[in-house]
Amino acid sequence: MEKFIKLIKDKLGDKVTLVFDKKYLSDYVGAIQGKADVLVKAETTDDVAAALKLAYENDINIVIRGAGTNLVASTVPEGGLVLDVSNLKEIGQIDEFNQSIEVGCGVKLCDLQNFVESKGWFYPPDPAEKEATIGGNISTNAGGMRAVKYGVTRDYVRELEFVTPQGNVLKLGADTIKDSSGLNLKHLVIGSEGTLGVVTKARLKLIPKPAYTQSALIAFTSLRKALDALPTLFAMSLKPTAIEFVERKVIAIGENYLSKEFPCPEAEAYLIVTFDGSEQDVLDAFNIAKNELKNLCLDFIELTDPKVSSNVWEIRAA
Repeated sequence: MEKFIKLIKDKLGDKVTLVFDKKYLSDYVGAIQGKADVLVKAETTDDVAAALKLAYENDINIVIRGAGTNLVASTVPEGGLVLDVSNLKEIGQIDEFNQSIEVGCGVKLCDLQNFVESKGWFYPPDPAEKEATIGGNISTNAGGMRAVKYGVTRDYVRELEFVTPQGNVLKLGADTIKDSSGLNLKHLVIGSEGTLGVVTKARLKLIPKPAYTQSALIAFTSLRKALDALPTLFAMSLKPTAIEFVERKVIAIGENYLSKEFPCPEAEAYLIVTFDGSEQDVLDAFNIAKNELKNLCLDFIELTDPKVSSNVWEIRAA
């Protein structure tokens, strides 16, 4: 290890540190503390490539660290090198012709979404943890509630810059709508959770921002009635953006934790449904859904009140 530390210090200088915050030894929960010998805070793809190459040549364990928001201990090291890529957070210009944008792996999902939406564009993948990085989203093929209509992270990755364990930098995929030539190595990397190498940049597909988005809370007297409503909803061909199912006992925990109230507390289960599109299309979808579900649900609450809507989403998230 001493030999490796000297080599990597000679190569990367002050980007290498031997004394670092304990956050690098655990995940978001913090229940398990690992151990590591050295930390590298990469600032470029070249830094990542150099660190991986040296670790490979010297048989050193590596754990890749982004925002550390995961809850499954996958960022807990067992000795060796922690490679922090959270500083690779450049957001490029939107390519309106190809409807895409290039971002660094350390860009947070919330920052990307806020940026593109301010320009009238939309990045649909929407996992619950908005502080997670794009690199982490790609490595886990993160989904989220909008997967019902728009799909998951995999469906929005056009191109990847990827560093192999040997330190080779590859370009996988292409910034085109149709990319059907050769082996589909890009999709091998997406969801591989860092086992094949490190994603350093990604070119992501964007779509025009929907003009109008609105949610509704559908309350039910039983778990069975909530479940029975799902095929009814899908059979209407309304294309909901998101459908989230949650039981009353889970909501009660969120209410107690946040000291907030959820609508229709007498219900036993809920569906939270979101539609987007033109305002008229969304209103029509609500009217159809409300009419079709009137014999199944206890209440159909359109979340037009900002305070009520905020409570619903905050309690659900908690």
